Amino acid sequence: MQQTTSTFAQRLSTLASPEVANTLKGVMRGIERETLRINGNGSIAQTAHPKPLGSALSHEHITTDFSEALLEFITIPHQDPRQALAQLRDIHKFVLARMGDERLWPMSMPCYIESEDSIPIAQYGTSNVGKMKTLYRVGLKNRYGSMMQAIAGVHFNFSLPQAFWDKWLPATNAGNADQDAVSAAYFAQIRNYRRFCWLIPYLYGASPALCGSFIQGKQSSLPFERLPSGAYFLPYATSLRMSDLGYTNKAQSGLNVCYNELDNYVRSLRQAINTPSAEFAKFAGKKDGQYQQLNANVLQIENELYSPIRPKQPTQKLEKPTDALAARGVSYIEVRALDVNPFSEVGISLEQFYFLEAFLVYCAIFPSAEMNAADFSETEKNLRAVVIEGRKPGLHLHKEGQAVALQQWATELLAGIAEVAKILDQVHGGSAYQSSVAHELEKIHHPELTPSARILHHLQSTGEGTGAYALQMAEQYKQRLLQHQYSYHTEQELEQMALASLKAQQDAEQADIQSFDEFLRDYFAQADKSCA
Repeated sequence: MQQTTSTFAQRLSTLASPEVANTLKGVMRGIERETLRINGNGSIAQTAHPKPLGSALSHEHITTDFSEALLEFITIPHQDPRQALAQLRDIHKFVLARMGDERLWPMSMPCYIESEDSIPIAQYGTSNVGKMKTLYRVGLKNRYGSMMQAIAGVHFNFSLPQAFWDKWLPATNAGNADQDAVSAAYFAQIRNYRRFCWLIPYLYGASPALCGSFIQGKQSSLPFERLPSGAYFLPYATSLRMSDLGYTNKAQSGLNVCYNELDNYVRSLRQAINTPSAEFAKFAGKKDGQYQQLNANVLQIENELYSPIRPKQPTQKLEKPTDALAARGVSYIEVRALDVNPFSEVGISLEQFYFLEAFLVYCAIFPSAEMNAADFSETEKNLRAVVIEGRKPGLHLHKEGQAVALQQWATELLAGIAEVAKILDQVHGGSAYQSSVAHELEKIHHPELTPSARILHHLQSTGEGTGAYALQMAEQYKQRLLQHQYSYHTEQELEQMALASLKAQQDAEQADIQSFDEFLRDYFAQADKSCA
């Protein structure tokens, strides 16, 4: 279903009408923040996931990502961004108080890594589900190496309420707000995000430099320079996390994932999950009695698709993400292009919440034509250009095939986002949304204000290494957060959650009646059925 055509001015007028604007009070947002546990010298912690934190398999707020040391903190969806930040801060305090002398790494790119094998793979217990989660990560290590998987990011989850769609879709001649129409509208938003998401690493990229240990032995076409401290950098880089050396996947460059409609998106993703890979066939079967990956296909499971944004629908027990989307449509979107904000003790600031919401509402209402392969390629090239040299004076991107100066395009975008912010401020009261846009506009005209420029300036002016700089922050943030007073949760609530999650993992382990081989066979047999 293609989004109906009308001008942005007409759509903005519709958004500003009281019956539509008031529904924006129901916008929901949540955060997933990743961070490495580190020792006092900055090396990655080799200890097991601390038991007082609960079960990484079963805890809904405190889990692990690729590594046993790579924590992930997850908030519930909130109507008030201040509440989301309060919950995130409480989780940080609870964890730091139970980590002994360890600290939380405050940046996206890791440092002081001796070798791939010094990044311990996450463990989830002896249940079949837990073993599958660990095996998936073993497959990632074999396919791409562990270094990439130790990178941390922040995911911003965002949804517009059903009440918004009920008013918006009929008013813009897109029909009634049934499941298919809402999913189509989310995909229109996703396409616009893909067009404009180069703005995110420009504004929030915070990884212009890499620790020398991270790229040791790696081949790169990037023209790195070296600081006296030994760190590698690119003079105008914004987010090396998003570069080919960071959290991308060149093996997936040939995938033709369609963002024009839900059915085609699901179909293209399922095809990748069921297409054998000649490259990954070398990890097929068992080695020394142990599987080396979940399967030898292009993607082991849907989560392996690396993308700066994903359409999401909460899954039920053992349900695959594509099956959830096919059955119940898009419920929210997950923005995945955010570096950890090293200038915030919890990895993201309140001002970012406000700007991201205005930006995503803008993406939702801006006219969004379908994309062909050339359109998609253009978005990828723009993103890469900003990641590698986003602060370069005179940098040009491509907009519908035409060269345009980044500064000019960004200024135009922020003018539109400012109009959305004005409506959001009218709905919520105050000026937080407009202030956030004004703050980001300053970065467009003054690139030295971007996080990437600030970090690089510090490293160049002090001679300090990336690791030493981050360690100072880690210690400051730990002390600051330990002094924080719980404001969303109580300590007792979080302790009870940890105990309940340990019990849930134990119950899952005791309930298994299948062998792991049988479990995997049945799981992927269901995947084959869903593709039939």
